[in-house]
Amino acid sequence: METQLSEKAVAPYGTWTSPITADLVARGGTSLSGAWLAEGAAWFLEGRPYEGGRVVLMKASPGAEPVDVTPPGFNLRTMVHEYGGGAFCVHGGTVFFSNFDDQRLYRQDPGETPVPITTEVEGKRHRYADGRVTADGSLWIGVRERHEGDRPGDVVNELVAIRADGSSEPRIIAGGRDFYASPRISPGGTKLCFLAWDLPWMPWDGCELFVAELAADGTLGEPERVAGRDGEESIWQPEWCTAGDLVFASDRSGWWNLDRVRDRERTALHAAEAEFGYPAWVFGMSSFGFLENGRILCAYDSGGRTSFAVLDPETGDLRDLDLPYDSVSSIHVSVEGSTALFVGGSSTIPSQVVRLDVESGSYRVIRSSAQVPVDTAYFSLPRAIEFPTEGGLTAHALFYPPTNPGYTGAEDELPPLIVDIHGGPTACSTPLFSLGTQYWTSRGFALVDVNYGGSSGYGREFRERLNGQWGVVDLQDSVNAARYLVEQGEADPGRILIRGGSAGGYTTICALTFTREFAAGASYFGLADLEPFATGDTHKFESKYEYTLVGPYPEAAELYRERSPVHFADRIKTPMLVLQGADDKVVPLSQAKLIVAALEANGIPHAYLLFEGEGHGFRKSESIVRAYEAELSFYAQVLGLELGDSVPRLEIEYL
Repeated sequence: METQLSEKAVAPYGTWTSPITADLVARGGTSLSGAWLAEGAAWFLEGRPYEGGRVVLMKASPGAEPVDVTPPGFNLRTMVHEYGGGAFCVHGGTVFFSNFDDQRLYRQDPGETPVPITTEVEGKRHRYADGRVTADGSLWIGVRERHEGDRPGDVVNELVAIRADGSSEPRIIAGGRDFYASPRISPGGTKLCFLAWDLPWMPWDGCELFVAELAADGTLGEPERVAGRDGEESIWQPEWCTAGDLVFASDRSGWWNLDRVRDRERTALHAAEAEFGYPAWVFGMSSFGFLENGRILCAYDSGGRTSFAVLDPETGDLRDLDLPYDSVSSIHVSVEGSTALFVGGSSTIPSQVVRLDVESGSYRVIRSSAQVPVDTAYFSLPRAIEFPTEGGLTAHALFYPPTNPGYTGAEDELPPLIVDIHGGPTACSTPLFSLGTQYWTSRGFALVDVNYGGSSGYGREFRERLNGQWGVVDLQDSVNAARYLVEQGEADPGRILIRGGSAGGYTTICALTFTREFAAGASYFGLADLEPFATGDTHKFESKYEYTLVGPYPEAAELYRERSPVHFADRIKTPMLVLQGADDKVVPLSQAKLIVAALEANGIPHAYLLFEGEGHGFRKSESIVRAYEAELSFYAQVLGLELGDSVPRLEIEYL
């Protein structure tokens, strides 16, 4: 939608009226993931904030519009690792999926009602993910997570084989390691590959790839390690090609590049300072698949952008495809014959499910995450920046200038700047179109999305900058991004704001505790005290993450204390907004209560919003609306802005 607007009005930055409302952000927050091609049909997942965050499986036959496969009352979402992913697989038109409400594994035959194939366990204590079905359709083989108690040490992860008709109990086929992922069955059905790793490592620190003989009843022979090493080499997405070779991404070169194992011989397929793999925060992601001619359709990241390409594994030649997509929120690529299905977007294109004919280059958009009834003149386009930081190094960010066709700031005024900090911390900010970002920029805020040291997408060495330095490097890079933009004349140094969620919330709280660079900040489910995490007050997947990020505990107990803002609450002089999900199992409610109590005790201007029924990340449309409007009101009151748009006034203590 494009219209011609009259001459711009002069109004203070941050006060501009905008058609990009919080409600539009929530309605445009539909998530798309899980691209899967099977027998010509495109399957994918759609997360719906307007249905309370329910995730629905959809199917689009060739040339047809997508339709719901998941009936009302079901929600395709697994809680394995708490972050989930890999909640479904398709075999011969039959769907096997994990249902959020009870975490049981279900079978849904074409046109039929789903039926459970695992028994119900009280409290969602048995959970399933990342499964595949044997060629004869008799077995589902995947990951099971058993919660035998409430502490991380009470959680058992294993590979299980389950009769596809639910006629028997799950049978453990591999156990004894802390974590398992990516069980994949060879084309002939005689082998199984899988990943395994142990604490204190995360899968991007290092994991091991195994291959074992697979019997018809699901029994495994003795596994043989073929690649990877805990804490040293990370393996991403092992897949069997039709010829029986095993292809995967390895970061042994310092970058996640594609390797192949053929007859026990390992070969690098294409060496590049680019990432063909990604941090495995969730199950089921994929960045490549095999075309019928033996070539590989792949996605890779370089310079903060995503490219789609065809790789010849015999020659190593890589040919980029001419597509308008250069960013993803999470990577999902599926290939069948000469057709590919993927989820992609760009700075002007919201996430889309795309069906691509690789030979002709033609493609069709099957589903878009948002239909935005807004003039594109309101959209701020990001500019990639590389800025100096501590130690003579540089870090990366995406800068979004304030953009609104109806307004401009006064000639002598600089805009307030929002420093946006991604979570993880091993994640990455991408230029993917976000209504959430445009919500701020269309009102006259500048925004910088920081890829601080520790972010993915820039090689292992950049990712490991944060090892032992969490709460230091991320904070320094966030401050230096703001300083750089101030020096460039892009932002008002007296009106720098900071926001972030999860690990980004931790950096936000650190910034407001240990620096005086910021006028205000908003922490979404952020950490205030690192010690409870080191002693088990979190979920198993991240229960030892601080080992690499901070140091071993209790040996480094004093360092944990030094990096925990709650112990230095008397230093906080800056207004803070705290937002927390009541059901968060990753960063528990106790963390929010700690920082709020400290703010209250010291009389610091603050507001605290608790979201019932929400976990680690808000999924309900009403929660998203409330959060954005509260944050805007918070910033406006702190900065003394008279908003052009009407939003509910947030009550702020001590302001």
